[in-house]
Amino acid sequence: MKTNNKSIKILSFGEIIWDIYPDMRCIGGAPLNFAAHIVKSGAESYLLSAVGVDELGEKAISKLKAFGIDAEFVSFDDTHPTGQCIVTLDKAGVPSYEILSDVAYDNIALPDVIFENEFHALSFGTLALRGAKNFLTVQTLIEKGHFDKIYCDINLRAPFYSEETVKFCLEKANIIKLSETELEYVVKVILNDLLDSYDAAIRKLSEKYPSLDVILITCGENGSYAYTKKEGRVYHCPASRVEVVSTVGAGDSFGASFLVDYLKGRPIDECLKNSADRSAYVVSHADAVPD
Repeated sequence: MKTNNKSIKILSFGEIIWDIYPDMRCIGGAPLNFAAHIVKSGAESYLLSAVGVDELGEKAISKLKAFGIDAEFVSFDDTHPTGQCIVTLDKAGVPSYEILSDVAYDNIALPDVIFENEFHALSFGTLALRGAKNFLTVQTLIEKGHFDKIYCDINLRAPFYSEETVKFCLEKANIIKLSETELEYVVKVILNDLLDSYDAAIRKLSEKYPSLDVILITCGENGSYAYTKKEGRVYHCPASRVEVVSTVGAGDSFGASFLVDYLKGRPIDECLKNSADRSAYVVSHADAVPD
């Protein structure tokens, strides 16, 4: 596909989740946040997901439209509820999370019409692959779909990941994003090695998985890294100093910004800097997708 600033089309696959607090409800899910930031980065954003035939499902569709996300491929599941994460607070106000299983986004329908479309990129993460049905759906999507690039977010949420799903992401992705903690897991479990340095780990990962064109590592206050196979070079961007309000959505904004800039053909150091600036802005706000 030809790429220009107005025609970039990105399809995100995965969960729509409502965080249910004692006194409020907030919509989220990494693919949804990612899709919203794709819009803010100036590209066309589509979400392939599912919601229940319930109040939260209806509200989710309204939220997607408000974000500017195309909801054409979001199906209504009349046998499973909309995804939820129950948030409880202890006496000290420390939250604990229960991500409900066997919900609508674990049973995402794959419409035939999606194969009539061409996309510059497909994005998905590990949480949406926790069930066998979605795992098969993504495999079919990759085999039959039309995507220039595949972007994966190694998003480890215990116990909803496995060595199999992480390997799948590494094998299929052209661009992959990991946090510092997730890189440690990949090096230890997948590479059967020790994390001596980011540079060494990134290069070993690139050697083992030749489909990876770009490897992104987010390291909080230690900044972020990007490796490109084409140049054989590791770029580093220091973290901006901001007052952290919430880290929810930071990684999603980082990845979305980088992907759109990369597809526009911008230099890697510019892509990385813009992504770092975007995520710094997000962590300085309470919302995962701030104005």
